[in-house]
Formats: sequence, C-alpha cells, structure tokens
Amino acid sequence: MFRLIHVGVYVVGYLLLKLGKLKTLMKTAETDPRKAEEESQIFVKQVMTGILKAAGVQVHVTGLENIPKDTAVLYVGNHRSYFDVISGYAYVPGRLGFVAKEEIRKVPVLAEWMKLLRCVFLNRSNPREGLKAILEAIGNVRNGTSMWIFPEGTRSTGSELDMLPFREGSMKIAEKAKCPVVPVAFTGTAEVFEKHFPRITAGEITLHFGEPFSIADLPDDQRKTSAAYVQNRIREMICEDLGIPYQPAAGIGENGKES
Repeated sequence: MFRLIHVGVYVVGYLLLKLGKLKTLMKTAETDPRKAEEESQIFVKQVMTGILKAAGVQVHVTGLENIPKDTAVLYVGNHRSYFDVISGYAYVPGRLGFVAKEEIRKVPVLAEWMKLLRCVFLNRSNPREGLKAILEAIGNVRNGTSMWIFPEGTRSTGSELDMLPFREGSMKIAEKAKCPVVPVAFTGTAEVFEKHFPRITAGEITLHFGEPFSIADLPDDQRKTSAAYVQNRIREMICEDLGIPYQPAAGIGENGKES
C-alpha cells in the first residue's frame, strides 16, 4: 500500500500546486490553443514520468524509430491497465490526445487538463454523441495532434494475449483523417496494479511501437476488418516481447482476415 499512497499523494499534491498553472493555460487556450496544448503536454509528461518513478516502475521502450516524425498518427494499443495511459503519455513524442470514456469528463481538474491536451470523450451509449467525438478526433489529427485509442473499449483481464475484440469503428479516425496507424503493444502493466488491486508493485513494463501502416494501402478484404488486422499485429508484437511463438487469435488469420 505504501506505493499506492506515495503515488496518490504525489498526483493530488502536484495537481493542487499547479491549479494556478491550469487556470493560466485555460485562459491562454482562448486566444492561442496551440501554445496552451504544447505547454500542457510538457506538464503532463512530467506528471506521468513522476508517477512511474513513484511507483517504482521501469519502462522498456522499443520501436520509437517507427513513429513518423512529420505527421500526426493514430496510436492503437491493447489495454490492460491505467499504466498503459501513464507510460504512453510519458514516452510518446509530440502532441498527443487520448480517446477516453465519457465518464472521465466529470472528474474535476483531470478533465480540464485532458481538454487542453485535445483528448476527446467518447459516449458509447449515444451514437450521435459518439460520432461527434470521432469527428473531433479526426479534426485533431488533421490539425497535427496524434490521437490514441484502445479499441477494446475497456481494460481486458487475464494474460496479455487475452484481448477483447477490437471495435471496427475505432479505425474510422485513421481512415477519415488519412493518417498512419501505429500499433502499440503493452506487456507487464497489469502486473503493476490491476493484478493485485489496490496495491502497486514495482515492476517492468514493455512499451513496443510497431511499424506504421495506412488503412488505404491494405487489400480490400483486410481494409474491411482493419481493427482485427491491427489487433493481430499487436498480438504478434506481444508474443515477440514475451519470447513465445506467435499464434493468431481464434477465428482470425495472420493477416487479420476471418479464418
């Protein structure tokens, strides 16, 4: 419990100390949203790096060279832990917003920082509001802010390979914005927290960025199931990181096509 308390005190204390900074950036965003976003990115990366340090977590990052340097992208990752978001924000270069659950919009202070970062809040129970969020995310990418989405919709349990099906609608951001998709594979994140909630255990996380691809470049049959395609790409990366033979998910072939 010591690490959980340590992390909690760090986060709450830091955010309270920076309330003045938050108000200043919100004011700046009214006239210069780009400046407010970039300054917020610096602040949040510091917070996330501090959380990892307070939790005693070591992150092994591979594949940073795969991230395009001259364009915004859609990061697509597996999701097992809150530490997926924490480590993602700490290590992804450039401007980045997450597609988050609608419920987070109601969290004081946190929601305001997320708005400055161009995060969007997705209401899955309301198709019209959900479409607005996707359109907002597409606009962010077109304006140079990369977006990150977890297509499973929620955190999965079990082993790293026990992923929930990726929702095909999640890939609309990349399809409509015509941006590259960067697959991201996490291993070890649930072992830090979720596997023994509420304790935080020091450990090692692997954050693996795969080679980018364009949905438009996929064959027609794979383009129709692009979420399944990227899920199998991530599954292959996880197997590589765990040092085990690759096996496609049940019912899905190696290229993401139904088998």
